[in-house]
Amino acid sequence: MENNFSLFLAAVWQTLKNWWWLSLPFILWRPFLFQYRFWKVNEWLKKQKSVSLEIMLPKEVLKPIRAMESVIAGIGAAIYKPPDWWETWVDGEVQLNIHLELVSIDGNPHFYIRVPTSLKKAAESTIYAQFPEAEIRVVEDYVKTVPQNIPNKDWDLFGSDYKLLKDDAYPIKTHPEFETEHETKEEKRVDPIAALMEAFAAMQPGEQFWVQISIEPMGDDPPYSTNLSDFVNKAKKLRDQLAKRPEKVVKTKPIIQGVAEILIHGKTDDEPAKEKEMFPPEMRLTPGERDIVASIESKISKPLFKTNIRFIYLGPKKVWVKANFRFIFTFFNQFMTVNRNGLIPVGKTITKIHKTWFLPLNLIQKRRHYMRCRKLFRNYVRRFTPYFPKPGGTFMMNTEELASLFHFPGKTVVPTPSVSRVEAKKGGTSSLDLPTEE
Repeated sequence: MENNFSLFLAAVWQTLKNWWWLSLPFILWRPFLFQYRFWKVNEWLKKQKSVSLEIMLPKEVLKPIRAMESVIAGIGAAIYKPPDWWETWVDGEVQLNIHLELVSIDGNPHFYIRVPTSLKKAAESTIYAQFPEAEIRVVEDYVKTVPQNIPNKDWDLFGSDYKLLKDDAYPIKTHPEFETEHETKEEKRVDPIAALMEAFAAMQPGEQFWVQISIEPMGDDPPYSTNLSDFVNKAKKLRDQLAKRPEKVVKTKPIIQGVAEILIHGKTDDEPAKEKEMFPPEMRLTPGERDIVASIESKISKPLFKTNIRFIYLGPKKVWVKANFRFIFTFFNQFMTVNRNGLIPVGKTITKIHKTWFLPLNLIQKRRHYMRCRKLFRNYVRRFTPYFPKPGGTFMMNTEELASLFHFPGKTVVPTPSVSRVEAKKGGTSSLDLPTEE
């Protein structure tokens, strides 16, 4: 018996020794697929050209913030081009993004919208349709005006990506709740961006503050990404749970059983349950619960975008004051509500390294801090998602939420003189003033 068992083990060992390599394709298939996809996407992105459009604000912005919703939705519809199977795996194509950027350079606030070069005219037309008195000009990408190896011996930075506090089916606080839609006079409006503009204007020469909101239009076409219908169905399921609606269970029973129940009991099993439900579940909700349900329905009723948000505060060390980064916390905290959602920094990307109980890691704390700063800076400059090339770090926002974060404030609401505005009113000669032949 022992000899037979020894022979069996020897045969197994010989088989493994000669044919172990057959398992490699099954083990390495997923890593290979990831590396291949990363290589193809990176090569395709290098060929794509983008342009930075700086918007010079009108002297007076009389339209409400919801006008920016139309701008975002319009540019999103123009850029939406989901790749098919061949474009995804052979060409390495991905859905391109729009980048809404709020920037302060030497205390001068700027508004940028970065789009693919091919969509420049479409973006300009969409902006002019809502803000005809604005001025749009093509400018050099501001990220190229600073050293590309920050942090270094002369420059330092602090920054982080942002995430939602709760499930992204819950919306953040949006502009209708800031009373902007209820005030006809501009001077009485409450604009959430006013605090950020004042902080931007307070920056000293040499200091720079960058805020980047990258958005990707969503649909049901892309076969290799999150479909829009998946998110909508998830939000509807959460809405029904909050509304305490019973799950729909389709009960099927033989016809003979149903007839027998009617003949014996005079009614089916489903009828008593209906008699007990005197009021629908929605009637038993508290005002707060009803508000949450309504906000979720409102979120999925408007165009949705896959979003990631980040900021970087940087400058020469002689003028750079680390505490100034807290200005951005004040801005984002305005959009937080206790019963719905809010924006908070992502712990894995914030450029601060906490000491750990695993002492060897503390010995390389400075190196870890440097690598995290370099990664955040690279992702910002190249407009990558937080965990690129890995997926994740994004969340869903609709046009109302995005317009609340990025819009053009009026001069009365934001009187900061450093905000560049178009003083002269654009316009052509009216046909009424032209001479006519008699």
